[in-house]
Amino acid sequence: MRQVYLDYSATTPVKNEVVEAMLPYFTEVYGNPSSLYTAGLAAGNGLDKAREQVATLINAKPSEIFFTSCGTEADNWVLEGVADKLRKKGNHIITSKIEHHAILHTCEYLEEHGFEVTYLDVDNEGFVNPADLERAITNKTVLVSIMMVNNEIGTVQPIRELAQIASKHGILFHTDAVQGLGNMPIDVEKLGVDFLSMSGHKIYGPKGVGALYIRQGRRINVFMHGGAQEKKHRAGTENVAGIVGFGKAAELAAANLDRHIEHCRELRNYFWEQLKLNIPDISLNGPEDLESGKRHPGNLNVSFDYIEAESILLMLDMKYGISVSTGSACSSKSLEPSHVLTAAGVSIVKSNGTVRFTVGDFTTKEDIDYVVDAMKTITSKLRELSPVAGMKGWE
Repeated sequence: MRQVYLDYSATTPVKNEVVEAMLPYFTEVYGNPSSLYTAGLAAGNGLDKAREQVATLINAKPSEIFFTSCGTEADNWVLEGVADKLRKKGNHIITSKIEHHAILHTCEYLEEHGFEVTYLDVDNEGFVNPADLERAITNKTVLVSIMMVNNEIGTVQPIRELAQIASKHGILFHTDAVQGLGNMPIDVEKLGVDFLSMSGHKIYGPKGVGALYIRQGRRINVFMHGGAQEKKHRAGTENVAGIVGFGKAAELAAANLDRHIEHCRELRNYFWEQLKLNIPDISLNGPEDLESGKRHPGNLNVSFDYIEAESILLMLDMKYGISVSTGSACSSKSLEPSHVLTAAGVSIVKSNGTVRFTVGDFTTKEDIDYVVDAMKTITSKLRELSPVAGMKGWE
C-alpha cells in the first residue's frame, strides 16, 4: 500500500543529514560533555556547535540557548520558573485560550498554587487582539505567554506587537515557537521576546530534544536541580547525540527556509483548491488568506459536514495508507472537542468533523492528488451512511 504522510505538525521524519551528524556521537564521540579529558571535550564541542546552529536560526546569541528534553519542558520551565522567581512581585499570568496543553495545563497547575491566570479570547480565525492583552494587564502581572503559531489551525500571532505591549508595562513575554521554528523567519531581536520555546522533532530533527531561548539578562529559576549542566540552569547529562541532531536540523532549516516555505505554501494552496473543487460542504478553519503569511505555510484545518473526523482518519489510514490528524497529536486520543476550534467559535458538530492536514519537505503534488482522490471516495461513502447528510439546519 502506498504511504502518504500529511501530519508534519505532529512530527517530522529525521533528515538523512541529521542522522549522519548524530551517528558518531553514539559510537565514537561518546564521552560525557562535563568531563575534562579529550573524549568529554569532544562531546562538549558538539554541544557548542549545536548551540551556535540553533542560535543562528533565531538570531540569538549561543549563550542564550539552553537545551531541554522537548518543547513541553521549555514551556514548563518558563511558566514555573518565572512564577516562582517573581512570586513576591505578582501572581498574575496572561495567556490565550488556544495555547498548547503544555501551557494550559501548567497554568492550571499554577492556579492551584495561588496564581491567577487570564485566558484571552481569540477571533474566529484564532487571532489574539492586542487591545485585549492591554486591558488584561494588572499591577500583579508578571508574565505573558502567547504561542507564535497555533498547532491546530495554523494562526500566526502578532508576536512583535504583543511583546511590545508587555515590555511597555515591564512584563516578561514568552512565546511557544515550536510550530513556527523552521516554518517562518524568526528573529528574537526584532520580536523583542524574553523567552522562546523550541523543539527538534518539528524541524526534521530527533525527538527528545528541545531548547529554551532566554534573553541575556533575564532571570529565571532553575527547573531541574543537580549538576552544573547548561550553565547551572538545567541539571542532567545532556542528550548529546539528540542535541547535535537538533543543531544540524536547525542549520538545514536556516539554509532552506525560503525554499521550504514556498514548497509548503504552494502544495498547501493547491491542496485546498482541489478539495474545494472535488468535495462539497467543507470549510476552512483558521486564517482564510493563504497568501498573507498569517497562517503556517503547510497547514490546512478543514471541517467536513455531516461526517465524523475519526471515521475519515481511520479510513485514510487503513484503506489508503494516508496519515493525518483530527487535531494536535498530543490530544488526538481525547474525546473532547478541540479547545482551539471551540475558542474560535466552531460548533461542536463541525469540530467533530474536522481534519488537520500538514504538508512538509517530502510531500509531492502526486501525494496531494492521491489524497484528494481518497477523500472524494471516503466523504461520499460516509455521507451516504450519515443520517444528517443533506439536511438543512443540521447544526
